[in-house]
Amino acid sequence: MRTLKILSWNVNGLRAIYGKGFLEWLQKEMPDILCVQETKARADQVPPELKNIPGYCSFFSSGDKKGYGGVSLFSKERPKSLKFSLDIDGFDDEHRTIVADWGDFLIFNVYFPNGKASKDRLEYKLKFYDHFLDLMDRLLAEGRSILICGDVNTAHKEIDLARPKQNERISGFLPEERAWMDRLVEHGFVDTFRIFHPEGGNYSWWDLKTKARERNVGWRIDYFFASESLRNRVKSAFILKEVRGSDHCPVGILLQID
Repeated sequence: MRTLKILSWNVNGLRAIYGKGFLEWLQKEMPDILCVQETKARADQVPPELKNIPGYCSFFSSGDKKGYGGVSLFSKERPKSLKFSLDIDGFDDEHRTIVADWGDFLIFNVYFPNGKASKDRLEYKLKFYDHFLDLMDRLLAEGRSILICGDVNTAHKEIDLARPKQNERISGFLPEERAWMDRLVEHGFVDTFRIFHPEGGNYSWWDLKTKARERNVGWRIDYFFASESLRNRVKSAFILKEVRGSDHCPVGILLQID
């Protein structure tokens, strides 16, 4: 048996984080797998140093809109296979997903849509959620073990944000968004952080404009969900709140594998 350190981080711009000590941080943490969201860069815009990190394979996916979205994956071992889509009509154009198959388990590195911009974007987000859960149901029925990580863009419970009452009508904490997360759990996924940390005050995103991080007025919207088949293999789950450079901080788990 061995244990993998798996991290996830919405970096709010891969090129921006590169200039803020990203490589030094990566070399210090040395995760086995790092899932990155909101890269805001096409593969041809990524600095060569990030494509050729010693000891890591790197993979990038981005949509056509410049400076928007995008996901990447860095891993010490090459996955058995990779997909850069969900194979769902109408929901792959923005390239929000990298799916990596390590044989024993699948990792879905996902930058879920944000619904704050407009009613249309909220509708898109909710449809994305529903189609994604349908896909998870199919894979679980096939007997696959699954990790879902990334920026879910929703805080699940009142304990997951500092000011729940003030945000009940804000996308990111709407009843219909939170109900989807309830369904995700009901369909066989566990919030790994809550296995080990039932207490409040733990957040992964803070508004930069209001300097909310200094006051810890935040939201926990970055998650690792594990299928029940992996629950007992998750040995730790954590938030690296001291890591700066983005409005999000990294989150992670330690996963025991054969």
